[in-house]
Amino acid sequence: MTSSQMKTLAASVLLVVASSLAAHAQGDHFNTRGNILISDQYNNRVLEVNPMNHKIVWHFGNGSSVAGPHSVVGVNDSQRVGPFTLVAGTGVPPGAEPTCPSGCADNRVMLVDPAGQILWQYGKAGVTGSGPNQLNTPVQNTWLPNFDILVTDQVNERIIEITLDRKIVWQYGQTGVSGAGADQLNNPNSAELLRNGHILIADENNNRVIEVTRNHKIVWSYGCATCTQLSGAAFASRLRNGDTLITDSNNNRILEVDPTKNVVWSYVTNTRPGSVSSPLPTRAVRLRNGNTLISDQNNMQVIEVNPKGNIVFTQGKIAVAGTGFDMLNGPYDAKVIGDYTGLTPPFCFDDDCE
Repeated sequence: MTSSQMKTLAASVLLVVASSLAAHAQGDHFNTRGNILISDQYNNRVLEVNPMNHKIVWHFGNGSSVAGPHSVVGVNDSQRVGPFTLVAGTGVPPGAEPTCPSGCADNRVMLVDPAGQILWQYGKAGVTGSGPNQLNTPVQNTWLPNFDILVTDQVNERIIEITLDRKIVWQYGQTGVSGAGADQLNNPNSAELLRNGHILIADENNNRVIEVTRNHKIVWSYGCATCTQLSGAAFASRLRNGDTLITDSNNNRILEVDPTKNVVWSYVTNTRPGSVSSPLPTRAVRLRNGNTLISDQNNMQVIEVNPKGNIVFTQGKIAVAGTGFDMLNGPYDAKVIGDYTGLTPPFCFDDDCE
């Protein structure tokens, strides 16, 4: 599919997505508002789950650890774009999965249709690189209102904005250079477009979250490479009240930090009954109802907690990996369809979409 065709298709999606999401009152239908989209990392699949009965109503990925037209390896991130799904095929490192003792690469960002066909991709299946149409461990992808895609290209130490013509039109971080200096990152793990046009980056191994302008100036930060506020900044998103929600992975907690860097809310995932000692949560998104959806990776669960810290929903059996009913294996990301802090169809921010 050409880029012009993609843009025409994307424009059509904008016109129908709101009605298509609202059309289904029950969660057993594909692309139902309120269903949960889960990146089930080590099961090599993306799932759409009805939270009312835990039923899988759609999936992509046949479980293979070989990147191909019907598989995704080590999926870390997914996002619903109208009826399509944007998927980051991250790959898995050596020792992370029994079927990949030496590691298995994927290195693709893909747009998948409801039938599981790849309509568009950036990166080549199983190819690791930093040249044109090449990625090295893309851990997150975000569809932008201009139809570009923001990719966190982790091992290449960069955030890149890619057009549907597969051109890089913006980059933060020097390709292949790890550091904490000017225009440098160290194992970045997420990037989000803010309403002011800036980019919010979780700079994981620098233990910081930074807000950068398009001309590479850091205008806000929390944590630093030599600080102790964070250890493993896995994900960050800007909330409608101006606070920043941060997944502090190595400390097994989620923090909400106000603009003056005060912690105003937190939740620790390794103190709940049945938890492993180091669950290493990877994603937390604030829902419209005020609850927080957390991907508690090594606990093999996606959980929803209310502002008081009470768990009101779980998907997966705590500390038990599997592929059966209501089971996950290293879930890395979860988002509620039609309810995600950030950009979702019809491409407005969460406080503008009703």
